[in-house]
Parts: sequence; C-alpha cells; structure tokens
Amino acid sequence: MTVRPLMTIDDPAHAAAALHPLRLELLAALDAPDSAAGLARRLGLPRQRLNYHLRQLEGAGLVEAAGERRKRGCTERLVRAVARSYLISPATLGAVAADPDTVADRASSAYLVAVAARTIRELAAVREAARAADKSVPTLTVQADVRVASPEDQRAFAADLSAAVARVVAKYHDADAPDGRPFRVVAGAYPTPPGASAAPSTEGDR
Repeated sequence: MTVRPLMTIDDPAHAAAALHPLRLELLAALDAPDSAAGLARRLGLPRQRLNYHLRQLEGAGLVEAAGERRKRGCTERLVRAVARSYLISPATLGAVAADPDTVADRASSAYLVAVAARTIRELAAVREAARAADKSVPTLTVQADVRVASPEDQRAFAADLSAAVARVVAKYHDADAPDGRPFRVVAGAYPTPPGASAAPSTEGDR
C-alpha cells in the first residue's frame, strides 16, 4: 500500500496509542520500513520493549507490515508507518469536542477555533469515505498573508472579505440543482504567529 501523506485519527483509543512519547518517536523513525531489531539499534533501546510498542501501534492501524529481510542469517519482519504525518481529530473528544453552534460570539477566537475543529472533523470523515471508495475529494484551499495598517483597516478588510465571499456564494449557489454538489465554505483570519513562514496560496484535490 502507498504511504498516505496524512492520516487523521478519530478513535480515542488509537489517539491514546499514538500519543505515548516512545510511539511518537517510532512513528517518526518508521518513515521507511525497518524491523524491531533495526529500530533497537538505531534508537539504542531493548528490542523487546520496542516490540511491545510496535504491536500497540500496529493494533491501532498506525503501523503496517512492509515485508521481510534477511540479516545475519535471520529473517526480520519489517514494518512502516502508514502515513507521513498524523492529525488527531476533535471527534476523539466526543460530546465535549469544540462545536461552533455552542459559541455565541461569532467574532471571537473561540468561534474560529470551533469552526476549524468542525472542518477537521467533517473533512476527515469525507476523506476516509473517499479513500474507501478509491476516489479523490474535490476541495479548494486558499491561503494568504495580509498586513493591515490599523484597526480601522482591519475592520474594513473583514467587511470587504465577507462581502466578496457572500457575492461569490450568491453567484454560484443553486439550491434547486438536481445534481448539485454541496460545499461548505469557511473564511477566517487570525494573527500570524511570530516566526511563522509565509502562507502559500494552494489548491486542493480535484
């Protein structure tokens, strides 16, 4: 199987399995297939200890078998991480997961975080269904950095952006299209963290 670029974890038990510090180290070390013996040599840890943690990761679906190799007259079982990176979905928190419907102030950072959490949760489910059907997900991602001169310009920018999004949505939305494809559009802005790299404008899957 092809290594996924990203795997979203939405099972609480699997999330707990991944968050053990040594298992995180193993997932990072398994960007290429290796055996328990090979990992023990690389990480300087007992093989029996690594075997236990590898079994936990494999049981959670985060590590998979990747063949065998002969080394010094022995056959070693190889495993590898199923993805290059991982993301724990807010769905793992169940009823206490962030929900934008419970945040009254839509101009608050709490509302933006809750919307982002819902986006991750919903898109993870869509991606998993598409993967099971061997299909791609039609998405669009637009990123941009803007430096506004003043709080007044910030408010004006927010108003202009909201109006522009509303105008484009109104232009293309057709509630009566029999074969229409519904999309959820999210637009938000937040202070750029110190030292963060510039955000490139990118497009998603087709």
